[in-house]
Amino acid sequence: MLWDLPAERQIFLSVLVFSWTVYLWEAYLSYRQRRVYQTTTHVPSELGKIVDAETFEKSRLYQLDKSAFTFWSGLYSEIEGTLILLLGGIPFLWSSSEYFIQQAGFGPEYEIIQSLMFLLLATLFSAVTSLPWSLYNTFVIEERHGFNQQTLAFFFKDAIKKFLVTQCILLPVTSLLLYIIKIGGDYFFIYAWLFTLVVSLVLVTIYADYIAPLFDKFIPLPEGELKEEIETMARSIDFPLTKVYVVEGSKRSSHSNAYFYGFFKNKRIVLFDTLLEDYSPLNKEEGEEAGVDTQTLATGDASDNEDVKPKAKNTHKKQGCNNQEILAVLGHELGHWKLGHTVKNIVISQMNSFLCFFLFAVLIGQKELFAAFGFYDKQPILIGLMIIFQFIFSPYNEVLSFCLTVLSRRFEFQADAFAKNLGKARDLYSALIKLNKDNLGFPVSDWLYSMWNYSHPPLLERLQALKDSKQD
Repeated sequence: MLWDLPAERQIFLSVLVFSWTVYLWEAYLSYRQRRVYQTTTHVPSELGKIVDAETFEKSRLYQLDKSAFTFWSGLYSEIEGTLILLLGGIPFLWSSSEYFIQQAGFGPEYEIIQSLMFLLLATLFSAVTSLPWSLYNTFVIEERHGFNQQTLAFFFKDAIKKFLVTQCILLPVTSLLLYIIKIGGDYFFIYAWLFTLVVSLVLVTIYADYIAPLFDKFIPLPEGELKEEIETMARSIDFPLTKVYVVEGSKRSSHSNAYFYGFFKNKRIVLFDTLLEDYSPLNKEEGEEAGVDTQTLATGDASDNEDVKPKAKNTHKKQGCNNQEILAVLGHELGHWKLGHTVKNIVISQMNSFLCFFLFAVLIGQKELFAAFGFYDKQPILIGLMIIFQFIFSPYNEVLSFCLTVLSRRFEFQADAFAKNLGKARDLYSALIKLNKDNLGFPVSDWLYSMWNYSHPPLLERLQALKDSKQD
């Protein structure tokens, strides 16, 4: 019986059982949704005026491919994780990191340096093992359905750049966190939490200005009607807008998005070029100039041209939204700010972070936790963080994730209602339909799959909430 085993074996087996239970539950939900994709082959009557048969079939096939990919990649990930635990992969990687730092002249007393080597090896392993899946997703699935805009050269340059940038952030932050825990005394969890709070706020502040531009071009939205209307709408709700950017998302994918960032009186709005009907390079005929800064947004600088896929002649309907629909989408996004959703999410995140560090402080002295994962003589702080945060907290994290998903859907409805109160109901209605078509979202979903997975309400539910209040 499980409870007759030593404590460390009970912990180890409980972690494995829970991990596979969660995987099987999510696989069951995905199966239910896949059955929807397979059986819903005709446009339902309630969608007849929203989605045409051709788009409906394209989105159905796209989602079928994505669901198959998710199943196999998820199964691989679960098997890989199980084998790492069963074969002692974590203690092996820790021993390997000790070997490497010893070759550099550092002894076992340099725990923080060994921890950084462990992180470097772990993230390198993860990058290598996930590479085939990422390649298949980008160059088979996304390519097959017309979303991929990357060349192979661009993909690998981007992957290497992401890895290096991640290490430049992860390693210094981790070393400082471990040092704070080491010297923090009985109340180290308070100092560790404050440190992670500061780091998260700094990263949010600098991300779009200093990190994101390393991967994509950000160009100020040109003066004109759209920019003037965005600034007018921002002033009407006291949103402290300072700049509006267009990001060259079309160099990577034809998926679209929009967001805002910044603290206090320094807010910026970012629009993907694929969201803008008038500016998206994907709407241009071959050789035709794009609408922002001549051809810079469409093709990038001359030095980048070898990484850009040649644009085929555009024979499809225009992608993106018109100006009024963009304003409606931004009305929704600004609604999140005006209604305090951003602040509420930060507060919830930090409350959760503080609780986790407090529980970590309570549990870190339990030698059985380390022994369960192959660490009998040593209790490295980084390994303790990994064991407790990733494995021991798994049940709590699953419950929290579901609760946050439910809360997110509530926030989305509230943001839609805010845009509606700005007089944008009709335009938001049409924008949601266009964005669903552009991204090949399937508008029919299994209720249980949707409840567990969708952070945004299904399209039909959002449209129904807007339908009765559209302006004539």
